[in-house]
Amino acid sequence: MEIIGSQRKPVHIDVVPTLPLYRSAPPLEVRLEDFELYAMDRLRVLKGIADGLSRGKKSEEMKILADHLWKANMRHPDASEVVNKDIISHFVLRLVYCRTEDLRKWFLSMETNLFRYRLLFERAEAQRALMAEFDLPYRAASHAELESVKEGLKQVAQSFGQPLAADAIFYKVPFEEVPELVAGRRVFIHKGYAYVAMNQVVSLVATQFRSHLSKALILTNRKWTSTIREQEKDRLTPIVEALCSSYLGPDYSQPREVAEISIKDIDQIGKSSFPLCMRHLFEKLREDHHLKHGGRMQLGLFLKGVGLKLEDALAFWKAEFSQRVGSERFDKEYAYSIRHNYGREGKRTDYTPYSCQKIITSAPGVGDHHGCPYRHFSEENLRAALGKMGISNRAVEDVMDKVRNRHYQLACTLTFEAVHGTSCDAGINHPNQYFSDSQKVLQSKNQSTV
Repeated sequence: MEIIGSQRKPVHIDVVPTLPLYRSAPPLEVRLEDFELYAMDRLRVLKGIADGLSRGKKSEEMKILADHLWKANMRHPDASEVVNKDIISHFVLRLVYCRTEDLRKWFLSMETNLFRYRLLFERAEAQRALMAEFDLPYRAASHAELESVKEGLKQVAQSFGQPLAADAIFYKVPFEEVPELVAGRRVFIHKGYAYVAMNQVVSLVATQFRSHLSKALILTNRKWTSTIREQEKDRLTPIVEALCSSYLGPDYSQPREVAEISIKDIDQIGKSSFPLCMRHLFEKLREDHHLKHGGRMQLGLFLKGVGLKLEDALAFWKAEFSQRVGSERFDKEYAYSIRHNYGREGKRTDYTPYSCQKIITSAPGVGDHHGCPYRHFSEENLRAALGKMGISNRAVEDVMDKVRNRHYQLACTLTFEAVHGTSCDAGINHPNQYFSDSQKVLQSKNQSTV
């Protein structure tokens, strides 16, 4: 796969009859902008699947969710390019996620799940074709073998409310090769073999897909480390290294769908609609009349994004910092950076509020208050902070369970749902999204009581 500049030559590959197996990178020329955009579209699909799984969605719900995510994100204006986009995006993300064990583990899991859900929508003929593609060494059990284990097969089928068809086909497979079927007690096991029904071959194919991809990620990592990273240090490497932590949601550099907020309302709004990370910074600012640089950036850009105008921002920060450092020092040392965040100094860049991903991956030091409370707080401090938000003990335990499993954004989503008494199916991906969604919920409740 070759990455080229802005000019694009027409690319044609043979139509793939079923799902791509991604065994080797295709000989395609890819524009640099497509290299990144395709990867981000696929990443939206994988992250949506990860969120659905962490929220405990059932298999059928996940199948529908994956189909929706794929159709929403993996389209292309040119229908003939859809397969190319699929293949290119996979190999770009393979490069992105090959670099560490944790990244490989996540990508392997999500890509295997995506493959499995897509395979479920394929016809039985296509599923069998993929078995042939993998050259799986399994044979259909003979009639005599099926007769000898008929009662066991019937019991498994009945446990799922299904009759055992007289002409049913079963593959005889070493049980360790279908772990998900064994774990779900969906197969009959006899003498070390699992009898896998024709409608369960998805598990066989998905297991093989996972095995092939796992080995490929190790090989890709070796190539990345030995040659690609250095060769592409001025072009692809920065994109590759940034993609796994990219924010994929809306831009919150300007207020979205909410009115401007004023200084006189900020305390009340902070208690009702700030996410925990911003609420903590706001309280520390009020308490200490000072924040270090990381805290000022995180809170300052958030306030800008929720509608605090530059003049009010200067007045707000000055009122707090002057109590600690005096008005003159504030004007000399701090006012410039506030104007800079609003694009009024320096390069005149309109800076964007920090996303959850950026906040989670920050590294606050001693005396810092920025970062993500769900990741950076001790369990004791996090429980206390959640308690101050009026969250029930049951909800706190649910949040802590997600934190222990490192689902920090889902922990924040559960906090939102507990505080507002409503579901947030999209999940929280940005502090300003939390604020915006909170304001909508509160406005809706106020209107319903009028």
